[in-house]
Amino acid sequence: MLGNIRIVLVGTSHPGNIGSAARAMKTMGLSQLYLAAPRTEVDGKSTALAAGAGDVLDSLVVTDDLQSAIADCSLVIGTSARSRTHSWPMLDARQAGRKLAQQSEQGPVALVFGRENHGLNNEELQMCHFHVCIPANPEYSSLNLAQAVQLISYETRMAQLELEESPAEEEEVDYPDSAQMEGFYQHLEKVLLFTGFINQAHPGQIITKLRRLFNRARPEQIEMNILRGILTSIERVDSTNRNRD
Repeated sequence: MLGNIRIVLVGTSHPGNIGSAARAMKTMGLSQLYLAAPRTEVDGKSTALAAGAGDVLDSLVVTDDLQSAIADCSLVIGTSARSRTHSWPMLDARQAGRKLAQQSEQGPVALVFGRENHGLNNEELQMCHFHVCIPANPEYSSLNLAQAVQLISYETRMAQLELEESPAEEEEVDYPDSAQMEGFYQHLEKVLLFTGFINQAHPGQIITKLRRLFNRARPEQIEMNILRGILTSIERVDSTNRNRD
């Protein structure tokens, strides 16, 4: 199932990092590399630093933004420094590897890495179900991109090997993919603006907090259908009342 695990690099600015990340991936059996809104192209330096992982570079996918790269993924984990201001569900590298390995048995999943200089922005982090933080030495936490890819790819491979030796006897769960979740959030915001629950002039952090809630809860597909049905019923009641008037 390692073929269902994609590594997504967002806004990469150094071609050498793309090649080094490809090499780190291939040593752990990963081959699906996506570049979301890259600021550079694959070049000779990328190929040189890939050191035999040229096939990963040859098959990489380039997208205009992160959402396009993860649209069909039912699990998205973003790398992030631990934040005290936004308590998003956090994982360590081992936990992230286990989740990626387990969920990849059912379809595409993504591990997202941000820009070399400042990582993922808040909007991109909100697209992720979980954040993963590598607890490096606080006095010298200078991990480069390829090293971070290598660490979590290793944990993912180890988790996959464990699953192959002792397959988990868990009921298969159908989760909505990222595009479906984004559609739900847009629908939710539209209805909350209509009902007045959110003040359009001063929306505050309500949607951000609701994203955190639903990403943490990870509703199943049937539950998502119920939630969308509830929102539609609210819109339908309003339409009926307006017709009566």
